[in-house]
Amino acid sequence: MEQTLVIYNTLTRSKERFQPLHAPNVGMYVCGPTVYGDPHLGHARPAITFDILFRYLKHLGYKVRYVRNITDVGHLEHDADEGDDKIAKKARLEQLEPMEIAQHYTNRYHQAMEALNVLPPSIEPHATGHIIEQEQLVSQILDNGYAYMSNGSVYFDIEKYNKDHKYGILSGRSLENIIDESRALSGVGEKKNQADFALWKKAQPEHIMRWPSPWSDGFPGWHCECTAMGRKYLGNHFDIHGGGMDLVFPHHECEIAQAVASQGDQMVKYWMHNNMITINGQKMGKSLGNFITLEQFFTGNHPSLEQPYSPMTIRFFILSAHYRGTVDFSNDALKASQKGMQKLMDGLADIERIAPQAQSDSNVHDFVAAFRQKCYDAMNDDLQTPLVISNLFEACRIVNTIINHKASISATDLDELSSAMRLFAHDILGLRADSAAGNDKREEAFGKVVDMVLELRNKARSEKNWTVCDQIRDALKDAGFEVKDTKDGCVWKLNC
Repeated sequence: MEQTLVIYNTLTRSKERFQPLHAPNVGMYVCGPTVYGDPHLGHARPAITFDILFRYLKHLGYKVRYVRNITDVGHLEHDADEGDDKIAKKARLEQLEPMEIAQHYTNRYHQAMEALNVLPPSIEPHATGHIIEQEQLVSQILDNGYAYMSNGSVYFDIEKYNKDHKYGILSGRSLENIIDESRALSGVGEKKNQADFALWKKAQPEHIMRWPSPWSDGFPGWHCECTAMGRKYLGNHFDIHGGGMDLVFPHHECEIAQAVASQGDQMVKYWMHNNMITINGQKMGKSLGNFITLEQFFTGNHPSLEQPYSPMTIRFFILSAHYRGTVDFSNDALKASQKGMQKLMDGLADIERIAPQAQSDSNVHDFVAAFRQKCYDAMNDDLQTPLVISNLFEACRIVNTIINHKASISATDLDELSSAMRLFAHDILGLRADSAAGNDKREEAFGKVVDMVLELRNKARSEKNWTVCDQIRDALKDAGFEVKDTKDGCVWKLNC
């Protein structure tokens, strides 16, 4: 059955049927990390959210070009006009080249994404590799009259743009409100209006990263890179632009203005934004002492963490809430995700041990017949991953009743249930047993050793040597294994 995906468009503030501009090709751009520090929980959510969209669009048969940028240029984050360039500041402190800092943390980001089973994008452009494209964008905006030069810098003229178009269509803000908010800042300085944003900044003598341009030796404004690189790799019009909710204003609002000012119309059809992650109800931040990197989650090396949490626990935790809803971290929430993840992995393992019968019980057959489409319906409704997980848990309950000989399933239904569970758990949600993050051969050998020990126990049972049988069971229990005797033999699992 053909599936119809409906997504929420931040621009129109409504759910819309996804209709690509150039089907079956889909262009998707997602704002990636600024690489001056270790990746943290805030980096994980957009990466996982749009990984799900990437996986699902490909599953539906689309050819997806997924572009996710790396911000490594030495400009001021969030387009601040005063303050430190964080990459250059770290470079000075550690006596390294700025690009060494950027490369180090880019590598760290990639390692974290691999652990979280986030697929690599089709293209991962770096801002420093596209300075020419950003200068071309600035020139186009200047030529069209929506920017002005001031002391070697170039600024976007928001008031001029607002007369011909409307600034604020994504965030819902009016120019008057933006100007009122900006009046609280210090004097206008080089700008006509404090609300104007930088397209190109003249570098001060101490600024390490700089490039020549028609206006000055300097660096592009923060908003330029995504507009320039999105257009280079996806064309003047593409389907999806995504990122965190914190980017709606000013970053994505300014991107829209830049695109319209340079080419005359909007570049993006669907805007999608994931919501934020809080920690015990507070925004995550170093000043609050609740800033936790992904590596700290994986190792448990942080005062706020009661234990380590595996990458798949983190992924399951994020997918347990809808991407547009807030997620509040707590140890209790992550422990619940750990148990939920283990329950799902146990169900997927248990289904391999089922011996099919001649026919299914009616309730089992009815569940299997509806299961796959119920999962599709959840995904098609704006990527409702919590509902998919709920459906998978119900499938695990069915598997458990069959394992315990309280229900029967036919070979046809078993194949369908196994196929659908693995499709949605592994291929679409990207969940996998934690051992799959590496060490596969070691884990496989480990399992064979345990199976061999249980064969010795089964032999002792057949010989009615209950003492040896109990000794093996107790030794495995002390080592962290749960051994269960069933009518079909002995099964085991490792309690995490």
